[in-house]
Amino acid sequence: MTGFELDADVRQDLKSLPKTLADDVARNLVMVARTLDSDPEEGYQYSRVALRLASRVASVREAAGFASYMTQRYSEALTEFRAAKRMTGRVDLWPVMADCERGLGRPERALAMAGEPEVKQLDKAGQVEMRLVAAGARSDMGQFDAAVVTLQSPELASNAVHPWTARLRYAYAEALIAAGRADEAREWFAKAAEADTDGATNASERLAEIDGLEFTDTMDPEVEDEAEGAEDEAPEAEEKPRRKVSVDDTGEDRVIYEDEEDVEEYYDEDDLEIDEADEHELRDGKGNGDDRR
Repeated sequence: MTGFELDADVRQDLKSLPKTLADDVARNLVMVARTLDSDPEEGYQYSRVALRLASRVASVREAAGFASYMTQRYSEALTEFRAAKRMTGRVDLWPVMADCERGLGRPERALAMAGEPEVKQLDKAGQVEMRLVAAGARSDMGQFDAAVVTLQSPELASNAVHPWTARLRYAYAEALIAAGRADEAREWFAKAAEADTDGATNASERLAEIDGLEFTDTMDPEVEDEAEGAEDEAPEAEEKPRRKVSVDDTGEDRVIYEDEEDVEEYYDEDDLEIDEADEHELRDGKGNGDDRR
């Protein structure tokens, strides 16, 4: 699944907010986009700040959904994605919503979503994503041969390379392995590795495993020992304080920024149009979903 990006549509959404508030929300969304892949939990924390500030902005709900999804809070993610879909009428979140159902242990619901009219409204990339989710749901249910059939498509057979090609070929190879067809899987791991120029999969490693190759460290033992000694002697870097969000005794949200010792007020509650019930729910931390694995 692709993550959240701060694109032109997001900036357009933020124009509905007062400028100062929009700037605060934008800064948090930028940090969500920057940290979600490298540190999902930190990205999640930034998304919660944005959600407190502007829960009625569709892009904020979408960002919160992806942050929850990446941290395996699938129930929470599904709630946010549904809200974003309701606000915009867009269907591009349909595949990731179905994958949340898988994460919640409901693969049959994911399969049902694969047959809904929304799928026909998806673009090619979205339809491929939906096919991947449906195949995963089949595998979750132990229907490995059906998973193989689900992935067989013109997109899989095509020699053209698209952003989703490597992942589709890789998923097909894994489905073949699960179905006991390892001899065929090797060919598809090789095709996936050929298409995977961005390292989206570990197809090359899987191919090496099948071929029985082993990667050894060629570093000279003495040099290696010296390197380890240097690491032991190196002083530990001082860990910088992370950004934290808290609620003080007055009920106002405050934020501590990195390298700043003073606690600053993050926003004025008068500028915020959040229902009292919603604010209590966010402050109490309710709505977190179960971990997927």
